[in-house]
Order: sequence, then structure tokens, then C-alpha cells
Amino acid sequence: MNAFLPYFAQRFAQLDANNLHALGELYSADVLFQDPLHTLHGLSALQTYCQTLYSRISQLRWQFDDYLHGKGDDSNGDGVIRWQMTFCHPQLRGGQPINVQGCSFLRWEGGKVCQQRDYFDAGQLLYENIPLLGRVIAYLKARLA
Repeated sequence: MNAFLPYFAQRFAQLDANNLHALGELYSADVLFQDPLHTLHGLSALQTYCQTLYSRISQLRWQFDDYLHGKGDDSNGDGVIRWQMTFCHPQLRGGQPINVQGCSFLRWEGGKVCQQRDYFDAGQLLYENIPLLGRVIAYLKARLA
């Protein structure tokens, strides 16, 4: 088993608004980052996204639960990390903590992530936590169940 995924998770969990320059130590200059809400090309776009994210939230914690290694080694390879993110945003759920579970597919070359694809429920992250919209989504989920 290689050590890249635990190393990456540990370093990523240490990021905050004051040390986002460290993204360049984890990601390649031409990184492709995708999640259900965004597609970003390049390290500068990822840094801008993270700066905006950290300026809007009052708290962010990561818990990494599992590492699934694909092919490769610490320098080049791919794998998946399962995670739970807890964050507080003043305009969502009255500023109370929101928990989102997801996973990230990572591909790395030269010891840096060149591709990241995050998978999570965008409703759990955002839509269900918007005051009026959240009630509509809860109603629809109950009707569909």
C-alpha cells in the first residue's frame, strides 16, 4: 500500500484561509477539479475557489474514513478517499453545522494531484439547507419515499 492518499488527506485537512498557498504543494499547475457544482481547470482557479469558500464559511472540518488505492505508487497513481465534511455557513441552516459525506477520486503524477473528482449529494450540501427551498425538497423527498 502506498502512502500518497493518507499523506494528501492529512495535508488537505490542515488547509485553512491562512495557508492556501500550500495548494501548490498538493496539486499540479494544470489540475482538473470537478464536483457536482463546479469544474475548475488549473491551480489558480482552484486557489481562487478555495479562497472564496474559506472567506464565506466560519468553520470547516474534514474526517477521512477510508483509502482505496488503485494503480501506482507515491509518485504516480490513482485512488479514492471517503470523507465527511462538516462546515458552518451563516446563510445556510442558520449557521448550524452541516455534515456531508462523499468521496474523491484522485489521480496524481509526480507526487501532485492532477485530477480530482468529488462525489457527494449536492442537496445535502446546499439545496436542503436553503430556508424555503429546503422545506420544498424535504416535502418532495417524503412524497417520493
